[in-house]
Amino acid sequence: MNTLATVLLSALPLAAGWAMHVWWLRGCLNTARRDPLTGLRTRDGFTRRATVLLKDPRAVVVLADVDKFKHINDTHGHAAGDALLKATADRLAHHVGHTGVAGRLGGDEFAAVLIDAHGTAADMLALLHGVLARPVDGQNPAVRTTVSLGWVRAADFPADDLSGLLRRADEAMYAAKQGRAGTRRAGLGRLFANVTGRRAGRAGARADAPVVGVAA
Repeated sequence: MNTLATVLLSALPLAAGWAMHVWWLRGCLNTARRDPLTGLRTRDGFTRRATVLLKDPRAVVVLADVDKFKHINDTHGHAAGDALLKATADRLAHHVGHTGVAGRLGGDEFAAVLIDAHGTAADMLALLHGVLARPVDGQNPAVRTTVSLGWVRAADFPADDLSGLLRRADEAMYAAKQGRAGTRRAGLGRLFANVTGRRAGRAGARADAPVVGVAA
């Protein structure tokens, strides 16, 4: 056996060990970017994937949270609240599909970026709103709630990054929650309402965020 072959054979265990180490590190990183309760991406993992998807002009940014979640936790216990969060996450991920991304930003707040391939975002989000409002299988029927949605088409605000688009979606979601309309779209249109969202309200009212109501 020549010298080169000997060197290559002796290096194989080291290379295999390094490959296994890299695989292990990648698994740890992926686990860290997944929410342990819902399995959705955490804020960091969501941000990374969503930023890539926003390069597509058909991208739509969605923000959702569970209405009266604290009341459910306080009244029916944390197990019921956890089951509701898990069901919401599963339904959101299924609706978004492999072409988009869904994440849990924290608490009862979820975000998604989906690709509106057919220009039917309003219909898609109205359908999603109905799906998210369904009772959780096997849970106490007294545990009833809805999920408020706010969404924005990225192409309507080309100067905004993910943070800006989430802020606009948050304002639309807050307006939907306040108006009990269930779902709203932040975008350009003839019907405008100046909305002071939860985050925007702390930083100063936004007067440049038109909101167009969409029937659920």
